[in-house]
Amino acid sequence: MYNMNSLLNRLYSVHLHSLKSLSKGSLTRKVSSGLSRDKSVPKLPKPNARNILITSALPYVNNVPHLGNIIGCVLSADVYSRYCRLRNYNSIYICGTDEYGTATETKALQEKTSPKAICDKYHALHKQIYDWFQIDFDVFGRTTTEKQTEITSAIFGKLRENGQLSERKVQQCFCEQCQRFLADRYVVGTCPSCHFGDARGDQCDKCGTVLDPEELVSPKCAICAGQASVKESKHVFLDLPKIKPELEKWVEGRVDSGEWSNNCVRTTESWIRDGIKPRCITRDLKWGTPVPMAGYENKVFYVWFDAPIGYISITANYSESWEKWWKNPEEVELVQFMGKDNITFHTVLFPSTLIGTKENWTMLKRLSSTEYLNYEDGKFSKSRGIGVFGDSVAGLNLSAEVFRYYLLSNRPEVADSVFKWSDLAEKNNNELLANLGNLFNRLLKFVESKKLAVIKSPLHKAEHEILNLAFLNLQQYLSDMEEIRLKSALKTVMELSMMCNKYLQDSEFWKLSKTDPAKLNTVIYVSCNLIRLVSLLIEPFLPSVSAKVNSQLGIVPSPREETLLEELAGLKNSEKILNLLSPGTTANNVQAIFRSISPSEVSDLKTKFSGKQFN
Repeated sequence: MYNMNSLLNRLYSVHLHSLKSLSKGSLTRKVSSGLSRDKSVPKLPKPNARNILITSALPYVNNVPHLGNIIGCVLSADVYSRYCRLRNYNSIYICGTDEYGTATETKALQEKTSPKAICDKYHALHKQIYDWFQIDFDVFGRTTTEKQTEITSAIFGKLRENGQLSERKVQQCFCEQCQRFLADRYVVGTCPSCHFGDARGDQCDKCGTVLDPEELVSPKCAICAGQASVKESKHVFLDLPKIKPELEKWVEGRVDSGEWSNNCVRTTESWIRDGIKPRCITRDLKWGTPVPMAGYENKVFYVWFDAPIGYISITANYSESWEKWWKNPEEVELVQFMGKDNITFHTVLFPSTLIGTKENWTMLKRLSSTEYLNYEDGKFSKSRGIGVFGDSVAGLNLSAEVFRYYLLSNRPEVADSVFKWSDLAEKNNNELLANLGNLFNRLLKFVESKKLAVIKSPLHKAEHEILNLAFLNLQQYLSDMEEIRLKSALKTVMELSMMCNKYLQDSEFWKLSKTDPAKLNTVIYVSCNLIRLVSLLIEPFLPSVSAKVNSQLGIVPSPREETLLEELAGLKNSEKILNLLSPGTTANNVQAIFRSISPSEVSDLKTKFSGKQFN
């Protein structure tokens, strides 16, 4: 539990900063307060509105996402997207599966099927998993589309027209046994930087160094494990040194804005300093976007040239007017979410591609990156059955809201964090159940059993104090969310819940129906409006919890409910919080939202996911 004195100091110390920060201005499912979002009509940027284009790194289609993938990309972006909608910002959340490249070809060989069949299978699986986690995309697309070929070819054409490309013959890994050139992920070997023995040909998973396959020590074929030789092959290169001056100017502007994390800044500046050289953007593969250039009929684009363009092509499949989002930097903010291993592709390579076209692209404004989420005493491994993967969670006797809360409260924002079943149970039992669940269930059960209703009533010292604290808490929450400090914002909501619990306990409300009915009316009036505030603030994190509380309060879905947070953001008076609920509001069909997780369950779960294969 949080210490009340430290909480008060925290809230008051950030109040001034919070006010300054505020000036900054799939399947259709029930979301927020119960409204069904109509996704049939694409949203477009609006004049004089805050238009926010949100993306999360496109998950690669060849495997099942684990919990670290989910918190690093799609879940974090979902929280921010839901917040933006509650603030009535004109935002869209774009994502989809990254489907071209070596990994898909490799998976198809392993499963003895075609790359297209692999993509169809895993795209559907990814979508099913994200639906279970209540991820609410505006569109969840894929990169194997005609729009992807069309837009990638157009960008390539502009780069070629502007003299940003060059051709050269390169020494490339070749497998005599397979009789094929080996592109990036078909090659494994020892990393030349950290000497990790299982580095891939495009990047070392241990130290993060971006590599060319030929840089690996003792390279081997990832298909047959045979020794790779080196042969000559002609390829196209993006001339990053030529683009570097404009890239550095752009990066400097983003760094000066203070909207990139320290890790993002360090990684980007280090890569520009050490890694700016012409980058090969073609590969000797069959599965990929074709290269529209004579002599390259048997080659495709390198996936990390091609994949980020997927954000654009998915948007183009969402709306024919996609350029209003992607070629409108004066009116659109691009906010992207990803793990730290994807930073340089989004702050160096993709921006360089767009800069090199000399067109007026919407460029990255804010990047929210995470470190790694590890599992218990090691790393997630699907092949060894270690860790929790998205296709296994639905069969457990645990709700999506428990996983969402644990992952977001444990989000690796500044350092690696660890998923532990014992920690998940502790947070569920002592935070969700004992704090948030206790507040909702205890109060609403009492209101229902006594057939009480929200009645406007006089306020006293205790009520003014809790409302002032709630107002400060609201300012802190808004500041945290604007700055994408998701972990801090969630903590702020839980602190508000704790304060409300304390107010209820200090009021001894259970005695008041006999001793002081007028005071009871005041307590119910204030506390019910406060739990509506808690429910609203928790909504981006735990949307189904908010929906359940709203249902128990009999809140009727309306446009006002969908953008209620924007109304609260303009409050100047803490007592206006008491307008959240209509007079006469009651509680009905109240049921507990959370349950306890026992030590025996923890033990069983640790055993189940500790290396034994599962489906």
